[in-house]
Amino acid sequence: MTAVEVAVRAEAALGEGPTWDPGEQRLIWVDILGSRVHTYDPGSGHRTVMATEQHVGAAKPRAGGGLVVNLVDGVATYGPEGFRWLHREVVPGRRANDAAVAPDGSLWCGTMRYDEAPGGGTLSRIAPDGTVHTLLDDVAVSNGTGWSPDGRLVYYIDSPTRRIDVFDVSGGQLTVNRRQLAAIDEGDGFPDGLTVDADGCVWVALWDGGAVRRYTPDGALDRVIELPVRRPTACAFGGPDLADLYITTARTGLDAPHPLSGSVLVVPGAGKGLPQPAFAG
Repeated sequence: MTAVEVAVRAEAALGEGPTWDPGEQRLIWVDILGSRVHTYDPGSGHRTVMATEQHVGAAKPRAGGGLVVNLVDGVATYGPEGFRWLHREVVPGRRANDAAVAPDGSLWCGTMRYDEAPGGGTLSRIAPDGTVHTLLDDVAVSNGTGWSPDGRLVYYIDSPTRRIDVFDVSGGQLTVNRRQLAAIDEGDGFPDGLTVDADGCVWVALWDGGAVRRYTPDGALDRVIELPVRRPTACAFGGPDLADLYITTARTGLDAPHPLSGSVLVVPGAGKGLPQPAFAG
C-alpha cells in the first residue's frame, strides 16, 4: 500500500499549485482564498508565509529571483524591485486559478469566474516582457497544465468537462487538434491540477475524488493513490531527486472537513519528476 505522509499540517481554505523550486530546494504552494504564498523546505522543515494583495491562483519561481504570481486582476512579480504588475486586466467576478511555466520560460495562466460560469475563464500565455496571447477563451475552471518531456505536447484540464485534454504545441501556441487523453467518470470527482513525470505519464488530483491518478501517454490508467482527504487539488514532484509527490488539498465547501484537509501531503518515492523551469521574466 502506498504510504501517504503529512508534509505540512495546515488548514488552507484552498491549497493549490505545488511547485518545486530547485534553486532554493523548497516547495512553493498557495492558499488561493487565504491570499497567501507558502514555502516549505523539507530538509530543514523551515516554512514561510507571504500575504498577497489579492486572491492568488499560483506562484512560480523567477529566473531573476523572487516569484511570478497569478492574481485576481492579472499577473505580477515579487522580487528585488518589490511588487510590479506584469499584465493587468480587471474583469469583475473573475479570479486567477492554476498556472504553469512552459519550457520556453513563459507563464501559462488560467482564470475562472467565482461562480464557475461556463465560458467565463481563459488560458493565456504571458511572455517574460508581459506580452499576452490568449490561448483559450471559452473555459469554465482553468486548471492543470503540463508539458510532455520533449515539450511537444501540452496537457490541460477544464475541470467541469471531467477530461484531461492534450494539444500539440508549436511556437509557444496551441494547435487546433485538441483531443482527449482520459475522462473521469461521474462519481469519481473532477480533474484538478496535474504534473507530468519523466516517463511522460500524467498525474492528476481528483477534486471530490479523494485520490491522485497516473495515466500513461496513451491514456491508460495505471496507478491510483487513495488519500485521506476528499479534496486534493494538485500535485508536483519535489525533493533532491524529484522523487517525492507533494499534494495540496482544500477545506473550502466541506461541512465536516477531515483534520488533514488543507494540509500538504507527500508520497515519498512515488516516481521521478521533471525539472520545472523558472519564469524567464
